[in-house]
Amino acid sequence: MRQIIKQYSTDRLVLRPWMESDAGALYKYASDPKVGPMAGWAPHKSLEESLEIIRTVFNNDTTWAIVLKETGEPIGAIGYGPSCDCGLPAREDEPTVGYWVARPYWNRGICTEALGLMIRNVRTDTNIASLISGHFTDNPASGRVMEKCGFVPTGEECFDDTLYGGAGRPVRVLRLEINRD
Repeated sequence: MRQIIKQYSTDRLVLRPWMESDAGALYKYASDPKVGPMAGWAPHKSLEESLEIIRTVFNNDTTWAIVLKETGEPIGAIGYGPSCDCGLPAREDEPTVGYWVARPYWNRGICTEALGLMIRNVRTDTNIASLISGHFTDNPASGRVMEKCGFVPTGEECFDDTLYGGAGRPVRVLRLEINRD
């Protein structure tokens, strides 16, 4: 049974836990071949795969559905977690941040708004000292989202063959020092 985790909101978005009933919306957007590969994961191939992702990958206390208040529909995902084996030069106990939003919602400030909301949660509800993230250099929009939310480029690049489509694609590394003042 999933532990009840907090939900966060702005005027137009809610970050809430994923529910099994979200599988249809997840599949609708995560099956788009333009979305997952930009973030390092393969497009979903079936509704069952999307449901399994909700039951496993998204079933934790630090991964949320990005939901439009206007429609109540999940249109993306955001979260942070233990640094993965993804080639980022993370410090000890430094979580990795990841996010994506469905293509119809690109260039509307939704990822920036969701990431800012998540960072406020990290500042107020955790003792995390810093966060790390990265983006494929051929996806500069993701880097702009991070920079708008205070992430600073470290000057490092890495290659991650474990990410879907990652072979030979450089990843630009950014870090956010959590300031609680």
